[in-house]
Amino acid sequence: MKVEYINPFLDSAKMVIEQVIQVRPSTGQVSIKDIKFVEEYIWIHIGLNGQMNGNIIFGLKEDVALKMISAMMGGYAISELDEMGRSAISELSNMISGNASTILSNQGMSVDITPPRIVEMAHAAGFGGSKALTVPLIIEGIGELDIQVLVQ
Repeated sequence: MKVEYINPFLDSAKMVIEQVIQVRPSTGQVSIKDIKFVEEYIWIHIGLNGQMNGNIIFGLKEDVALKMISAMMGGYAISELDEMGRSAISELSNMISGNASTILSNQGMSVDITPPRIVEMAHAAGFGGSKALTVPLIIEGIGELDIQVLVQ
């Protein structure tokens, strides 16, 4: 795994989150971690196909997701993750990944992304025991969004 693979996603996430949520995230420490799906987390999976093959997994605590969705909806208080909320957080990950694929294309790498899929359990996703290049984005007043890159 190359750390360069995560940079387009970091750059894109910072830009999209700043535009949509009005907060500029800071970057935590990049590391290689086991993917561990834990309860009270939202996991959004996006596949990568083309010159780069693999998966991007966005992970965030449910309360962080609710705060992000609330910010996306102009501050309207959200108390539960319903279908509208799932759609909003999926669209945020789609915007980040789509923008990252444009950045990669501008660097000469052709990559297609799959539609976002909310993952409820590690078994369903097939990622149990996988290692990922991981970086947290710290969003002041909201929490952390982990970006995990699994690229072959």
